[in-house]
Amino acid sequence: MPEDAAPHDPARREWWRDAVVYQVYPRSFADADGDGIGDLPGVRSRLPYLAALGVDAVWLSPFYPSPLADGGYDITDHRDVDPRLGTLADLDALVAEAHAHDIRVIIDIVPNHTSDQHPWFRAALEAGPGAPERDRYIFRRGAGPDGSLPPADWRSHFGGPAWERAADGEWYCHLFAREQPDLNWAHPEVRQYFLDTLRFWADRGVDGFRIDVAHSLAKDLSEPLRSQPHLDARLPLDGSDPLYDREEVHEIYRSWRRVFDEYDPPRMAVAETWHPASSRTFLYARPDELGQVFDFSLLKSEWDAEQFRTVITRSLAEHAGLGGGMTWVLSSHDVPRHASRLALPVGTDLDAWLAGDGRTPAVDPEVAARRARAATLTMLALPGSAYLYQGEELGLLEVADLPRERLQDPVHERTGGTLKGRDGCRVPLPWASSGPSFGFGAGDAWLPQPDWFADVAADTQSGRPESSLELYRSALHLRRKLAVDDSFAWVPTDDPQVLHFRRSDGWSCLLNVSAREVPLPGRVLLSSNPSQGERLAPETAVWVEEG
Repeated sequence: MPEDAAPHDPARREWWRDAVVYQVYPRSFADADGDGIGDLPGVRSRLPYLAALGVDAVWLSPFYPSPLADGGYDITDHRDVDPRLGTLADLDALVAEAHAHDIRVIIDIVPNHTSDQHPWFRAALEAGPGAPERDRYIFRRGAGPDGSLPPADWRSHFGGPAWERAADGEWYCHLFAREQPDLNWAHPEVRQYFLDTLRFWADRGVDGFRIDVAHSLAKDLSEPLRSQPHLDARLPLDGSDPLYDREEVHEIYRSWRRVFDEYDPPRMAVAETWHPASSRTFLYARPDELGQVFDFSLLKSEWDAEQFRTVITRSLAEHAGLGGGMTWVLSSHDVPRHASRLALPVGTDLDAWLAGDGRTPAVDPEVAARRARAATLTMLALPGSAYLYQGEELGLLEVADLPRERLQDPVHERTGGTLKGRDGCRVPLPWASSGPSFGFGAGDAWLPQPDWFADVAADTQSGRPESSLELYRSALHLRRKLAVDDSFAWVPTDDPQVLHFRRSDGWSCLLNVSAREVPLPGRVLLSSNPSQGERLAPETAVWVEEG
């Protein structure tokens, strides 16, 4: 594809197969009106930055009207914009300007649940037990003689039972926060609501959709409710779990694919399924379903060569033959940033590390920078698409020491303060080395930013060849020239701490996880180490031209 091809070029109908997608968490990206919360005009103002970075698409986390019980994933209207973040006109302008920069736009669809302030749920509460309004959700009588116990042992991902008792005595299911009641996907109105929602946004020019907790929609609601105390950590491989990854969920996505294919080019989609990767994970990526599914295997890997080798080999093998597109991820809005994560000793309990404000073990910033840069260059060399999380191009560390009184993630409250939650990776970005919120906005940001943000702000790094930002820019632009197909082959090495794989047209990637230098097999095209010499440095990745 020529570098100046238009975003709707028919020759790029499946542009997403090798795209670099940049995730924007709108409330933490850029604040245009100075209220401390990022917004859509703020995102639009930074599109030139994203174009210069070299991304192919931007994925917007939820921007919908929301009481913010879960950072915007509790939605009251799936077809509007939260007034604090802008208007539908702002969204339309963002899409149009993104397309002018040859950047596609992907948005979050959250189909498992709504906010408890959604008109449907408010009507369900008002209607009372047995009313048809309650059939859109999962209401049940409680267990025990007086119905005072939850109807089943289902657990919430945010801690505690997945049931909340309404004032009239019935219980409703919520796999996440109590303010996020689960929808009943056996109900035809629910299914039609989301088909219409997909068309609503596709008609406005949106290019694709990221499907939140895509594996949880279909549930076995037959009586008596079956036991499921393990969340989605131990799923059977036959699609028989009562809550997750059921066979019936694939019929839902086949109906969505028919909607996507109404458009030219067809709209893309990517499923989020957080459970451990298995042979079933990639079924969501089949061409007659969503086309892509997040593979979080690398994101869950530590700084260990064998872990990297194992997950890459397994993912490629289990995906083969299904016809979908591969994905790779190192950071997101749900996990500690990979610069910090990879700098911790293998086996570190991340929840305990966060609970201790990141003090023990302490993260060495230089080690974090080396490993994060090397891991990123390795990921970007793999076949398929790469999903980046805002700020990782700046080499941001996790803000692990946020004051507990400032935390907003419901995980903290639901676990009685045992877990700190995900706010540390959602701290608003530093665009400038000075100012009230480091260029994020005209006033203080909704989460406190650390003083060290001044040293890693975008304006501090721009134009410095040795910076993390310039490495990302170089890698993304070079990747467009090099990654021409899905070819991949491991190249044997004498050192188990060195990974070497070959891509098409004679270029390779090497990752040196060890603490010693090793020989290089060819001319270096790009190195994660600004001081790269004639040998591959420790904790470094390179792209080389062999021959």
